[in-house]
Amino acid sequence: MTTTTFDSDPATLGPPGPTGRSAGRGASQVVSTLTIAGRTVKKFVRTPQLIVAGTAQGALFLLIFRYVFGGAVAHTGSLRYVDFLVPGFVATSVLFTGMGASAGVADDLGLGLMDRLRSLPISRFSIIDANVWANTALTVLSLAITTGIGFAIGFRIHNGVGPALEAFGMCVVFGFAFCWLFVALGLFAGSPQAAQSLSFLVFPLTFVSSAYVPVSTMPGWMQAFANHQPITAMVDTVRILTEGHAAEAALGHSLSYYLPASLAWSALIVALAAPLAVIRLRR
Repeated sequence: MTTTTFDSDPATLGPPGPTGRSAGRGASQVVSTLTIAGRTVKKFVRTPQLIVAGTAQGALFLLIFRYVFGGAVAHTGSLRYVDFLVPGFVATSVLFTGMGASAGVADDLGLGLMDRLRSLPISRFSIIDANVWANTALTVLSLAITTGIGFAIGFRIHNGVGPALEAFGMCVVFGFAFCWLFVALGLFAGSPQAAQSLSFLVFPLTFVSSAYVPVSTMPGWMQAFANHQPITAMVDTVRILTEGHAAEAALGHSLSYYLPASLAWSALIVALAAPLAVIRLRR
């Protein structure tokens, strides 16, 4: 039995065979996914400004909300504003990392890497899957840094270490779901600039949610939307896991109300974005 190995760097990929496929049966789904994911991670490591820019942007926004707007927000119930803000901001920080995923995929598309990978005898799904897993790994790093900044500005957990770790895990799940969305947007955009513009369309969801201010302070017509969109369910799940009963009292619902909704929204995002990404890559 033979397998075909390849270098995922577009500068070193050899030309395809006469039929547009390399000889051999091709790499397995796992091997091809890991190889392409490794290439994506190396790309970010070799261009650290891609990671630094997104992380610095998120940290800057967190500091602005904490010290500029924090004094004006007084309707957080039994929670200090910093304890209300940081779980919401950490949960939504996956969007900052997702923007990098969108631009990176669009850049690979423009450089011809996607076409070269499609010419290889590998699953086309693995091409997209690899990008999602690589960017999810980078999301974990970004979440850790943002959480550390949150503790530095006064955030504290009040529900134990175990639930706090579960909250971090839920943020990773949300990041994984949104990576699918941003990868699909990058494939449709066609260029890094257009990908960033499309990615910004997701950000209004963070402001019309419970991420930064209680939904009860919004106009009645806006509350209906804010209470039934994915960011609110995700943020409030993380908030209750880190703050416990105080968060439940401030939000008016228990974890059993928000957790299933947040998981359902994550599954729905993947179910919609994954087929669209695969269809776009095939075309």
